[in-house]
Amino acid sequence: MGEGCPNDSELMNYVSSVNIACGAHAGDAEIMRRTVECAIEKGVAIGAHPGYADRENFGRFAIKMLHSQIYDLVTEQFNTLNKLAVDAGGKIRHLKPHGALYNQSALDSGLAEVIAQAVFDIDPYLILFGLSGSVSISEAEKLGLKTASEVFADRTYKRDGSLTPRAESNALIHDTDIAIAQVMQMIDGGTVTATDGSVVPINADTVCIHGDGDNALEFAMAIRKSLTAANINVAAMV
Repeated sequence: MGEGCPNDSELMNYVSSVNIACGAHAGDAEIMRRTVECAIEKGVAIGAHPGYADRENFGRFAIKMLHSQIYDLVTEQFNTLNKLAVDAGGKIRHLKPHGALYNQSALDSGLAEVIAQAVFDIDPYLILFGLSGSVSISEAEKLGLKTASEVFADRTYKRDGSLTPRAESNALIHDTDIAIAQVMQMIDGGTVTATDGSVVPINADTVCIHGDGDNALEFAMAIRKSLTAANINVAAMV
């Protein structure tokens, strides 16, 4: 959230935590402030969502940077959002890298270690959100960070457990029933069906819906309703 999309406030009625852009790939100080205040008002856990400073591509293309620069990028963007959160009487509970930075850190243990170290140095009690089964999670756990293994309601998967790249035509899920079925399979069954039909083991601590997606609000409402009907409690990580 905080990316300038129109449904942020209404979406917060159906979720337990939000990842707020820190002004680099999207958003600005005023959007961040409003988003933080809305999250506090609605009792939704606040997370920092740092990414590459590339607004033209929405932070979804990799930029070659030194590890020290990535460390500074994560730290500086967190601090920007944190000041607004503290000023509003809130607290950042978790951090999730955005876009290309997220996908790279899921595959590159060195990059994952740098991001995890930055998070640990900011606050060892922060929770790091990362792709389920990826080195983002394992590297963070090596440092003693608490993690949340993240799965996606609106993205398809490859047989290795990675997300289908957005450049491929079948990367996004547009059908609400398919999104619900995937979420319930991941939570109840601990698996996800990849695009080639293979069944992949997966650990689901937190479910992501992209706030900029065309179906974001519909997905959030329907998935929350389905989870409630299945007696699955939705709550922020602690």
